Amino acid sequence: MTVKELVSQLTLEEKASLCSGKDFWKLKSVERLGLRNIMVTDGPHGLRKQATDSDHLGISESVPATCFPAACATASSFNRALLEEIGEALGEECLQEKVAVILGPGVNIKRSPLCGRNFEYFSEDPFVAGELAAALIRGVQQKGVGTSLKHYAANNQEKARLSCNSVIDERALREIYLSAFEIAVKKGKPWTVMCSYNLINGIYACEHKKLLIDILRTAWGFQGLVMTDWGAIDDRVEALKAGLDLEMPGSGGDNDARIVRAVKNGDLDETVLDVAVTHVVSLILKSQDCERPDYHYDAAAHHALARKAAADSAVLLKNDAILPIKRGQSLAVIGAFAKTPRYQGSGSSRINPPQIDNSLDALTSAGIPFDYAEGYSLAPGSGPDEALIAQACAVAAGKDAVLIFAGLPDDYESEGFDRTALDMPESHNRLIEAVSRVNPNVVVILQVGAPVLTPWSKDVKAILLLYLGGQAVGSAVADLISGAVAPSGKLAETWPLALSDTPCYHYFPGKKTAEYRESIFVGYRYYDSVQKPVAYPFGYGLSYTTFEYSALKVSAPSIKAGGSVQISFKVKNSGAVAGAEIVQVYVKPKDSAILRVAQELKAFEKIFLNPGQEETVNLLLDDRSFAYYHAPNAVWALESGTYHLCVGASSRDIRLQADVNVCGDGFENLLADQRTNAPDYFNLPDGALRISDSSFTALYGQALPPSERIPGEPFTINSTIDEVKDTDVGKQFLAAATARIGHMFSNGEAGSDVAKIFEQMLIDAPLRNMVIMGGGAISFTLIYEIVDLLNGKISSSPLLDAFLNS
Repeated sequence: MTVKELVSQLTLEEKASLCSGKDFWKLKSVERLGLRNIMVTDGPHGLRKQATDSDHLGISESVPATCFPAACATASSFNRALLEEIGEALGEECLQEKVAVILGPGVNIKRSPLCGRNFEYFSEDPFVAGELAAALIRGVQQKGVGTSLKHYAANNQEKARLSCNSVIDERALREIYLSAFEIAVKKGKPWTVMCSYNLINGIYACEHKKLLIDILRTAWGFQGLVMTDWGAIDDRVEALKAGLDLEMPGSGGDNDARIVRAVKNGDLDETVLDVAVTHVVSLILKSQDCERPDYHYDAAAHHALARKAAADSAVLLKNDAILPIKRGQSLAVIGAFAKTPRYQGSGSSRINPPQIDNSLDALTSAGIPFDYAEGYSLAPGSGPDEALIAQACAVAAGKDAVLIFAGLPDDYESEGFDRTALDMPESHNRLIEAVSRVNPNVVVILQVGAPVLTPWSKDVKAILLLYLGGQAVGSAVADLISGAVAPSGKLAETWPLALSDTPCYHYFPGKKTAEYRESIFVGYRYYDSVQKPVAYPFGYGLSYTTFEYSALKVSAPSIKAGGSVQISFKVKNSGAVAGAEIVQVYVKPKDSAILRVAQELKAFEKIFLNPGQEETVNLLLDDRSFAYYHAPNAVWALESGTYHLCVGASSRDIRLQADVNVCGDGFENLLADQRTNAPDYFNLPDGALRISDSSFTALYGQALPPSERIPGEPFTINSTIDEVKDTDVGKQFLAAATARIGHMFSNGEAGSDVAKIFEQMLIDAPLRNMVIMGGGAISFTLIYEIVDLLNGKISSSPLLDAFLNS
């Protein structure tokens, strides 16, 4: 039977049931019609299929699976082919484990380097994020396994992510926060898209018709299924009307029953339900058709790919003629990360790899002798250990080179909470400073998920950034420092000199509301517009060789709507070793009359060249490469004028430039009053960015929502634990809930990274989310009675009394 015929054979109750999960990871089935339940699991840089108990925070053990480098690392490769290859490997592992959809990739923009989940995301730039995500999606789905593009949309902080309202002007939303999704949808065609928890301009993502239907389906042509993030459902019936197909996980039948009642009483047109069910049935059938019951992947080949990916993604931030290490040099290796690498992040993406390469073993296997010192403790919260530092200095003294492995421990960055500073642990900084005083030949090898401050950078000779390099990161380090592989990664995010330099410094994180007052000035778009000094610019990275650019040509002197121009130029490896260069093309309006950033990346390519080899690079820029989003008319518009086409090795290393004239549409004339109404954006300060209420309101186009709960406002199921915790009812419920479900998240030890995630998430969770967090211990009926108690509608609750006394 066709999908349409199958849907017509379903009862109303069966239709409703298919719109929510059977359990934490499986969809429901209708066996009489041959619709079996299929499984989805966490990703995105490895398969996290849980073998026993189900959870969404990386607590329960998962089956062994390859841990590839996280997106923070692979983004620095700028290598579409590599991401597609990793995607194919992920698809193969899903086939073996009978997983229909892997939950990823994530393309949320790195608005602030403090976001605790940045390691799962690609870039501060939507073009890079969208292109690399599309490549990963294509790779996975070539194997007959679906992906889930996430988290749609504007989910750019972990603080209060379950309840926060992202307040964004329409232009910034379309140009910055939706563009990566648009590229990934159009070029990758994911089977599913996952909506985020948060509200966007006052509407929950799961109920946002403009996002889910008008933009995603109508404008972008998405034809797949839309699911919730786990527990990201507010009003199930309204979500269906807005285009939300699948609720994950299930709600114990509560929301299924609401759907049935809504259809029967006329609140929900059954044809609306049929649309959602059609998407669910289509996904089930597609997955069933692609099953390969006896498939087994090549674990050794996947490990080798993880090693290649880690090396290809590494960024050489500094090198004063010390790398690669020469054979015969005396070497010290210092830092606990050399033995116990930080290779992945914490939370729902935590993979259980079958093997982990550490750098001590890898260097030994490569025949590179060294002396080792631990340098610091990996115990959570541990400070500088003077004895370990002294031992490290003794080992380092007199050596030809010293490798210091440092970075951020697990408890510094994770899903569930944001960082509060850019500093590395004092134990790591003190170690580097102390060793540098006894030996200037220091190479710092960084293992982090996001930018950090490097106050010792002038005192060391080299800095090699691995980000979170996956299970084979140790072998990749050996490949890189020995010269077997030349570093070729470049930064997909700016590394600032200070936290106060970041454009959203005064506005991150939000709590009840997150005001995106910096608008389109995100990452390098801001730093380059105000010419602010940075530690390491966007697109930056060194190599063991050098490259020369020449002979820039543009196919046409002008472009108009619907047109394109091709640019070509030559790149030559002018050094003595083979290497790869990432060429970047930025579009820069010369004399814009409207609000524009200084320049935007619109094309990139990674090319490998042998010594002396020269290659011609051809890249295409379409009209969208020059466009801005004109919010009043809801169109992508072209501003007339001259644009510089800047070809470079980073956003601040432009090697070639040519001009092209754009024949515009005149929409910019309708924005003439913006300079008067929102003057702050046209006069950005040299210091920390501050935008007045009046300027932001003018850009936002409506009154700003309250940033805190209004006293006396009625409580709802969307009120947070933080908002009710000081009431008598709230105190009782919080104490009982923590006692009942807190042990599920402690992982057997207080202070663990998982316990920290739970503690941070709980305080900002809406009351309704306690149902999913409670794992069956808390019902919606109990939550509604608690809300009635909080609002004084009832004086007692037998359900709450039973819960408190159980």
